[in-house]
Amino acid sequence: MTAHASDIPMTLDVACHLNVVVADASPESLEQALPALVDLGIHRVVLPPLDPAATDTRSMRDAFAHWEVSPITIAGQAPGADVSSDDADERAAGVDALRQALRLTAELGGDQMNGVPYGLFGSPGAPVPRQRVEEAARLVGQVADEAADLGIAMTFEVLNRYETSVVNTAAQAMRFAEASGSENLRIHLDTFHMAVEESDLEGAIRLALPRLSYLELGQSGRGALSGGAVDIPQIVRQALDDGYRGRFGVEAFSRTVLAEPVADMLAIWRAPYDDGIELMRDALRVIRSGWAASTAGRREIRLARGAMV
Repeated sequence: MTAHASDIPMTLDVACHLNVVVADASPESLEQALPALVDLGIHRVVLPPLDPAATDTRSMRDAFAHWEVSPITIAGQAPGADVSSDDADERAAGVDALRQALRLTAELGGDQMNGVPYGLFGSPGAPVPRQRVEEAARLVGQVADEAADLGIAMTFEVLNRYETSVVNTAAQAMRFAEASGSENLRIHLDTFHMAVEESDLEGAIRLALPRLSYLELGQSGRGALSGGAVDIPQIVRQALDDGYRGRFGVEAFSRTVLAEPVADMLAIWRAPYDDGIELMRDALRVIRSGWAASTAGRREIRLARGAMV
């Protein structure tokens, strides 16, 4: 009997943002989400931003260990604690916030910390001066080196112009990473933001490859990967053919899943889906189609079929 490509296990490392499925990281939400994701073959989740002082790290770590799921945390900045500020005390507080998030990551047993560590998230209002961007990069680079010492990869996400003025494109991300002075600071690209800012998504991914560690797949409408303006299978196929071997992520948001304040903050006014597990099932089909069309995927499928003979 001939094995179909869909029967061959996909070898990509895929993470799911927890807010695709549930509104928060409470014990009840983890109990609902983790077993359902594991049933799909997902063993990595991106957590929403957490307050280190208010997080029950022991129970969360126990839940992740029980389900054999690895968490990815999100680090950020806030007014008064911002590495891009022109105030030295605020910059120092921003570095401290990143270090607290780093300690939380280690306590939860995670090996990756994503987020927006370089400045404030939200409507930027005005560009951050170049000197402040370069100082922010240097400070973020210091924390990235500390993360590496703990066995944690630190990435920074490239956002669209409506959410930051600091880093909007892959080219800017590469300049920021170089300005950090750290070989350990890695780039996180998201196709949702790239669809706003990049004229050539595949070329942007290729440009960032030397620093790219997390390629997040999000559709133009924040819903199912199979429907929207971004050709996700082609993105996956080309990234793999260009040599990308890092992690992939899936991100989608719906007003029926998110808590209302979070939905408001993210400008999620509609409900492009209601069932996050079904969305992830669809996402895995879409990602698999790109993997199966890539040179590496076709090779793995041929080898697996040969082993089944």
